[in-house]
Amino acid sequence: MLSPDDFQYAMEMTQVLYEPDRRIDTFGSTNFDFEILSEPMDSVGAVRVRRGEVEAQKPTLIKPEGFNDIELEGFDPKVLGVINHFKEQGLDLSFLQYGFQFRRSEVSEELVHERIENVRDKAVELAWREGNPSLAIIESVDDTWEVGVMKFTLEMIMKSREINHFDFKRRGLL
Repeated sequence: MLSPDDFQYAMEMTQVLYEPDRRIDTFGSTNFDFEILSEPMDSVGAVRVRRGEVEAQKPTLIKPEGFNDIELEGFDPKVLGVINHFKEQGLDLSFLQYGFQFRRSEVSEELVHERIENVRDKAVELAWREGNPSLAIIESVDDTWEVGVMKFTLEMIMKSREINHFDFKRRGLL
């Protein structure tokens, strides 16, 4: 079981070393390849390299139409007035919902007997040369490497939101 401290540590220590050129597609699913580099706790001078894929499902547009009918249980009724105020000001209260699928069974793993700095440099250099627009290279904590994948997906959502919102607006869906 992952403790809150382990999760926090993994989130803080994870960094995306090489970011995909592409973002999450607005009207279709998007696949990202990843390589996660991590140092095993029980091996000195070794790096575990995991390779896999994560699929971002197309964003779902959520447009709350009936704010007047919403029951805000436990909230002051003034909150509904705030929502109505936002609507009167022309603020868009719709939002995008993102979903990801990560297939752990399709993750490969190898142990490289080199220093992390060397493996990191080689992986990023190879990624630049090959130019895979869907590839992310991530450095994370070995026993909580899945948190690294999650942090990457959260960053992709943040970087894709504005583009996705623009695409929905351009098609008249917002």
